[in-house]
Amino acid sequence: MEQEKAIERITEILNDSKIGILSTAKDNVPNARYMWFYNDGITLYAKTNDESPKFEEIEENPQGFVLLGFHDEKNHAFVEYYGEIEVIRDQETIDWLWEDEDKDFFDNQENPHLVALKINPSAIKIMNDDEFQDVQLSL
Repeated sequence: MEQEKAIERITEILNDSKIGILSTAKDNVPNARYMWFYNDGITLYAKTNDESPKFEEIEENPQGFVLLGFHDEKNHAFVEYYGEIEVIRDQETIDWLWEDEDKDFFDNQENPHLVALKINPSAIKIMNDDEFQDVQLSL
């Protein structure tokens, strides 16, 4: 299967799915939590507080794993993402990710503790999709 077609399918899944699971590890113990994800092509972004335990885990070990895309319906394709998490403090990126619902966690988008997480994929696997069965991209 062509890599271009696989990337197109991955992008479709990402465009349709915003809530997923980010897994990190601290002291060799996995830790998973639900997060909102945003994508620019196949690159994922999320937001967090730089004073959170999650942030400390990422600073200690920037490797992450994301599950994103499963829906309770007939076509429940999803992706598994492996990659390195990069902390982005660029206000333009934070403004792009900002949503009104973020006011539940941050007073405004200029909050100094609001940071973006950029997940730079090293491998992506498409799951539960007959056409793309066993497709894994190594990037």
